[in-house]
Order: sequence, then C-alpha cells, then structure tokens
Amino acid sequence: MSEAYDIVKAHYEASARGDLAGMVEKFAESVAWTEMAGFPYAGTYVGTEAIKAGVFGRLAKEWKGFRADPDELIDGGDGTVVAIGHYSGTYRETGKGMRVRFVHVWRVQAGEITDFEQFTDTHLVREAMA
Repeated sequence: MSEAYDIVKAHYEASARGDLAGMVEKFAESVAWTEMAGFPYAGTYVGTEAIKAGVFGRLAKEWKGFRADPDELIDGGDGTVVAIGHYSGTYRETGKGMRVRFVHVWRVQAGEITDFEQFTDTHLVREAMA
C-alpha cells in the first residue's frame, strides 16, 4: 500500500484509541476538512485548530461513544484514499443512538493530509439528534 494509505489508516487507528494528537499528527498546516451539507457540523474547516474546535471537540462534547470506523480503505493512487465505513454513537441530549454509513475522501501530498471530504446520510444523524 502507499504512504497515503498508511497515513489515513493511522488516523483511524488514533481515532479508535481516542488519541487526538495522533489523529491530527499528519495534517498539513492548511488542511481543509469538509463536513457534508446537512450534517450538523456542515462546512469547510481550514487548519488543525479549526477542525479540532469545529468538528472533533463538538463530537466529543455532544456524543457519547462517537466512532468513525472504516470497514474498507481503498488506495486510489495519486495520494487519494477512500474510506467506506460507519459512524456510531449516542447523542447525549436525546439519548438516541445511531449507526450511519459514510464515505470519506482523503487527499495526501508530501506525507501530509491536505483535504478531507465527508459523504453520509445526514438525515439519520439528525434523527438521533431530534
């Protein structure tokens, strides 16, 4: 597998351990992280601090046991990696759980993650929040 594949795999492994520093270790300075329109944290966050505050921090605060587990990683070549997997967790305010499929598209250049884009069923996520 490619270096890009290994970097993305290491991100998910760090996430599973709850290791935020490991999750962002290979982020480029100007990394762009896009949460899908309709998702509760929709938008594009640029830079590690913006991503930590706007996405990871909110997930940790608002969800109990939130996980993003890849079922399959696909090395697309040219620094592109696609993850197919599922989110799970319980929304603290409602006590409702969810399990929702996702596709993540990662771009890696010069050993750093430069872009991330999420695709998921935002309706199922919002149902757990309602």
